[in-house]
Amino acid sequence: MSLTTFDSAVVLVTGANGGLGTEFVRQALEAGAAKVYATARTPREWDDARVVPLQLDVTDPESVAAAAATATDVTVVVNNAGIGAGSGIATGTDAELRAMFETNFFGAVAVARAFAPVLAANGGGALLNVHSVLSWIGIAGAYSAAKAALWSATNSLRLELAPQGTLVTGLHVGWIDTPMAAHTSDPKSDPAVVVRDSYAALLAGEYEVLADELSASVKQGLSAPILALYPQLAG
Repeated sequence: MSLTTFDSAVVLVTGANGGLGTEFVRQALEAGAAKVYATARTPREWDDARVVPLQLDVTDPESVAAAAATATDVTVVVNNAGIGAGSGIATGTDAELRAMFETNFFGAVAVARAFAPVLAANGGGALLNVHSVLSWIGIAGAYSAAKAALWSATNSLRLELAPQGTLVTGLHVGWIDTPMAAHTSDPKSDPAVVVRDSYAALLAGEYEVLADELSASVKQGLSAPILALYPQLAG
């Protein structure tokens, strides 16, 4: 089943309490979704009867399994939950590195694996994985590594789930104007625009969303000499 409209769609958003997650919920409702499961470790109340708060800790296998057993009518999964910051690969502790991968890689993959059969049973639907421009440029240590691993997993999931009719799309974006990016004065994307472009990509059957100029330029630069991406290595 190709996703051509959000009318009557049933959407599940992980990390729904965050700035970007909240926008994914809002715009799904605005587009006509019949129901949105707004998941978080500690779900909050919403002012729309179509929103179903659902407890989900992506790092807890039992929590992921319980969510998939509850939300059996889902047709669109937005794999948004994640943590930011992080440590260097060489300088961080083992615990810091593992924590980053538990949420940003293993957690996202666990959600995808748990909901793949749900999407298949409901006609195929779509899976959107939130990556980062830092999936492609390793300036953020453990965070970059985890997001790069998720990007690779998305590419594999796209091939694996295509036969069941599931569209798998990856979102790449730099800083977004949410509380997670409050510490930086660098340019930030409007979360409403990021979500708008992401949902439009799903409806268009696109495999990738380059949500800002930075992501587009870094993607283009991947074919250039490595010093073009890492000028700090020039001696």
